[in-house]
Amino acid sequence: MNTLHNCNGVGRRDFIQLGFGALGGLGFSDLLSLRASAAQARGMTTSNVNCILVWLDGGPSHYETFDPKPDAPVDIRGEFKSIPTAVPGVHFSEVIPNLAKIADKFAVVRSICHKDPNHGGGNHYMMTGSPTPVPVGCGAFVSFHPAFGSVVSHVRGTRGGLPSYTSIPSMSRSGGPNFLGAQHAPFVIGGDPSQAGFRVRDVTLPPEISEGRAMSRAALRESLDRMVRYHESGAEDPVVGFDESYRQGATLLASKEAQAAFEISKEPEAIRKLYGENDFGQRLLLARRLAEVGVSFTVVYSGGWDHHRKLFKTFREGTAQKLDQGLSGLITDLSQRGTLDSTLVLCLGEFGRTPKVNKDGGRDHWPGAMSVLMAGAGIPGGLVVGGTDPKGYYASENVYAPEDFAVSLYKKLGVDPHQTLHTAVGRPIQLVNGGRPIKELFV
Repeated sequence: MNTLHNCNGVGRRDFIQLGFGALGGLGFSDLLSLRASAAQARGMTTSNVNCILVWLDGGPSHYETFDPKPDAPVDIRGEFKSIPTAVPGVHFSEVIPNLAKIADKFAVVRSICHKDPNHGGGNHYMMTGSPTPVPVGCGAFVSFHPAFGSVVSHVRGTRGGLPSYTSIPSMSRSGGPNFLGAQHAPFVIGGDPSQAGFRVRDVTLPPEISEGRAMSRAALRESLDRMVRYHESGAEDPVVGFDESYRQGATLLASKEAQAAFEISKEPEAIRKLYGENDFGQRLLLARRLAEVGVSFTVVYSGGWDHHRKLFKTFREGTAQKLDQGLSGLITDLSQRGTLDSTLVLCLGEFGRTPKVNKDGGRDHWPGAMSVLMAGAGIPGGLVVGGTDPKGYYASENVYAPEDFAVSLYKKLGVDPHQTLHTAVGRPIQLVNGGRPIKELFV
């Protein structure tokens, strides 16, 4: 697998997961073990909306996607033309024609902005809804505040033995749980689901162990667990917590429905082609399958969006085509299946790109304006929220902050955005400090 880098030279798989001491997320058995006791300690809220967040790491250009400026000078508008969409009066860049055709099925917020031009700080702000308490440079791996997926995992817990928070194929630098603990880290699903023989680690039986043999082992363990355990009076039996994680793991292995979610090869060929028969498209398809069986929050991580050089060449060579086909395929598929209202789809990065094309044919970091796609969960289709000035420098109409985006996300998922969380030592932490819903998304 090729590793895609941002300008700081850090690869998408070279992560130090601050706050929980694990590399690349946790294995499924580890997550179940840690979550078992946490799930028993509090009542879980329920919501019928699950989330798929498509993270374009590096910061996608708003000019070359959802906010073209055809009347601006050429050194600002760039090489691509704008095209009409399914919504009268709304134009996108010519490199996303499939998304333009279904613009009536989603909303674009063109007016989210902040002031952090660094990958580390911008990533943290847009993945948590909280700014970093100290300046953070491009190469930093940040975990000051729990990520959206970790919070949802904390609130909802597991459903039917499945992880509530997954990340495909790796984890964003600010995608961890911080003080919520390792039980709310994402279950990372690596590999390329577009390849034949794709398998997910930790959730399938080894080939040398048959299903019958595995169930026999489970039955033997159950009989042993019925025996009286002798331990000191009042002392916690450490095996009890392990038993619960083992039970959930066995449930997953025995559940035909849960196992089927990972069998992406069972999808009709027409559906696989709809998403694009490539790594990105098939990861989106896998995310849809996970959402359908109850996974609350899935991040589909796509690296390589830090286009300081050769932006237009890179887009022409397939970067834009993958995004266009995969994301339009996901939204179309959800709509046709009747599950768009129960799925929140988001697509964003840490910021937008500079108005002027630089000498290397690219654009640099620009947090003053960015576009975020939002679909499903009752969000009106065909909607453009806010706007930027005529040259795309700054958000200028109905301006919203990352806190507003976070409040809107949490409300769509049935999570109280203004609740107070507590660290392991009892320190109170406001989930979102202020913020207001993006009102246009709640009509």
